[in-house]
Amino acid sequence: MSHADLPFAPASERNRVPILDAVGPRLGAPARLLEIGAGTGQHAVYMAAALPHIDWWPTDRSDALPGLQARLDFEAPANVHAAQALDVLADPWPEGPFDIVYSANTAHIMPWAGVEAMAAGIDNVLASDGRFFLYGPFNIDGAYTSDGNRDFDRDLRRRDPNMGIRDVEALETLLGGYQMALTERLPMPANNQLLVFSRLRNSS
Repeated sequence: MSHADLPFAPASERNRVPILDAVGPRLGAPARLLEIGAGTGQHAVYMAAALPHIDWWPTDRSDALPGLQARLDFEAPANVHAAQALDVLADPWPEGPFDIVYSANTAHIMPWAGVEAMAAGIDNVLASDGRFFLYGPFNIDGAYTSDGNRDFDRDLRRRDPNMGIRDVEALETLLGGYQMALTERLPMPANNQLLVFSRLRNSS
């Protein structure tokens, strides 16, 4: 297989640099990182190469694994593990604890029940001082942050009424129930955001 044969997402190619610019300074210490919804693997191989002290565990649903693993086989650095199947609604999770859980452009594709299952799964595998990085488009106080996000949300809901851009406040409430607090909300290009949830120190 050549590089041209690998699965490729233009959006992942565009956003990998600003995401790394935001995430990299926040990952200064060696850590185990679980990626949910690794997709084409473009983020995993690019970011792990720039962060060799991070032990990167990419996952996705089973139908995405062949393409994901093909990219990992072709160009992943040594700190990236083999792809593992993870449908948050069905599959067992990799064994934790993980210091970091990272997911990009997944919350608006999953049904809300999937977002709830993701939160519950993260609670089970996240270290006591761990953090969850969630990237994507989000609403604030129930309002779209741009006309583009409004149009994107309407398109998602036309395709599947269970999909849609999630409200930051709903995510705060959901993850707060698992002793995770929103500690940073970083603006990103193209009307996206990077949400950083931190495990509360007094959680069990």
